Amino acid sequence: MSGEISSTGESGRTGSGPAPEVRASHADRDRVVDVLRVAAGDGLLTAEELDERLEVALSARTLGELSGLTADLPPVSVTGGAVRGEVKDLVRIEQAFSGGVEREGRWVVPRTLELAVTFSDVTLDFTDAVITHDTLRIDLRMTGKTLTLITRPGIEVDTDELQLVHSRVSRRRAATAPYAPVVLRVEVTGQKTHGRVVIRPRRRTFTQWLLRRPAADGS
Repeated sequence: MSGEISSTGESGRTGSGPAPEVRASHADRDRVVDVLRVAAGDGLLTAEELDERLEVALSARTLGELSGLTADLPPVSVTGGAVRGEVKDLVRIEQAFSGGVEREGRWVVPRTLELAVTFSDVTLDFTDAVITHDTLRIDLRMTGKTLTLITRPGIEVDTDELQLVHSRVSRRRAATAPYAPVVLRVEVTGQKTHGRVVIRPRRRTFTQWLLRRPAADGS
C-alpha cells in the first residue's frame, strides 16, 4: 500500500503505535501537516479546526502530540485513492498550438505551477481540488487564448504582479457567496500577452438556474 499515511502521520509504521515520548522530526511534522491540509480540502475540518491543529503540529515536540491531531481522520494516500496524484512543490506545463490544458476534479494543488503556454486555453478548476498548501504561485508565460481560474469560497486570486500586454483580467464573484476564511491564496505572476485572464466561480447547472440556486461551492 504505497504512499499511505496513517492517522499518526507516520508512513508504513506498524505495531501498537509510536511511543508518546519519542521526539518528532521535521519530516514527522510535515507529514501530519499534509494530512491536515488534505482533510480540510475534503471538508473534514473547518478552517478554525485546521488553524488550531496546524499550530499544534508545527510546535509539537513528540510523536504522541502529533498522533492526537489526526486520530479522528481517515488514512490519506498521496499517490492514489482519495487523492489523484502526489503532493508536489513544483509542476511545469508547456504547451503550444494544441488542445487546452485542464485541471479539474480532485487534482492536487502544488506550491508552484509554471505555465509556458502559447495559443492554448488553460482552465484550473479549484472547486474540488485538494489543497495541501496555503499559497499557490502561478508563474505565467502565456500568449493568446484564455487562462480561466474557477474558484470557490475561501480561495483568493492576486494578479497584482502579473504583467498584461494587450490583455485584460476579468473577475466575477459569486452573487450570494458568504464570507469564508481564506484556505488558498493564488498569486499569479509573470506575463500574459494577448487574450484574457478570467477569474470566476463555478457556473450553475440548468436545474440550479431554474431554481435560482447558487452553484455548489465544492466545500
